Amino acid sequence: MENGEFIDVVDHEGVRLADAAGAAGSDAGVPGCPGWRVRDLLRHTGTVHRWVTALVAEGRESYRPPEPEPESDGDALLAWFREGHRALVTTLAAAPDDLSCWTFRPVSSPLAFWVRRQAHETAVHRVDAESALGGAPGTAGTLTPVTPGFAADGIAELLELHGQDRSRVRSATPRILRVRATDTGDVWTVRITEEPVVADASGTGPADCELRDTAERLYLTLWNRLPLSAVSLTGDAATAALWRESSAIG
Repeated sequence: MENGEFIDVVDHEGVRLADAAGAAGSDAGVPGCPGWRVRDLLRHTGTVHRWVTALVAEGRESYRPPEPEPESDGDALLAWFREGHRALVTTLAAAPDDLSCWTFRPVSSPLAFWVRRQAHETAVHRVDAESALGGAPGTAGTLTPVTPGFAADGIAELLELHGQDRSRVRSATPRILRVRATDTGDVWTVRITEEPVVADASGTGPADCELRDTAERLYLTLWNRLPLSAVSLTGDAATAALWRESSAIG
């Protein structure tokens, strides 16, 4: 996907997130984030949006923590979220292709990194907001589908994130998890050891466990927004459970 396509995703997913949050109400529970209410979702996602806006707009070359989350609620919080989201979209669209700014892993293009990261950040949390309305991720009803190509890119990005030192997906006994998208044809082989995850786009050789389904359902399952039972699982269920238990990203 091109930068402009990712920015379009940030745009429409943020609008849908806000619309769903407003319809659900700030006290509604968020099934994919146990213990969270919609107000927590808006505060978190809105704070991330404003943090990235500042990184990109100011060309910050070193890490600075996000500003504290706001204490506002209700209509005021929703308006704050919409304002920050719009600023993010505008800033990303105006940023030069040769943007230089801090990223949390080495990349050749900070702009490409941030438009992609914010597209998936916003899309996953849009699913959370719509789920707060009572829908089930990956089904019809209140939830907007995730397109297959975008979902497959999100799986690839998630595996890249878990290739960093900060990932907690580790195993003293080496394990191999295979992820196979039935609609796009994408396959990933994920090697889990005591070191950071190593993933490649191969579909041959032995695997302890294979998850197989549409890219959308795999995307939401690997992001822990769907249960493992939502996809086809063959082989060692403990390998899939290891992912479930250790892959949450802070």
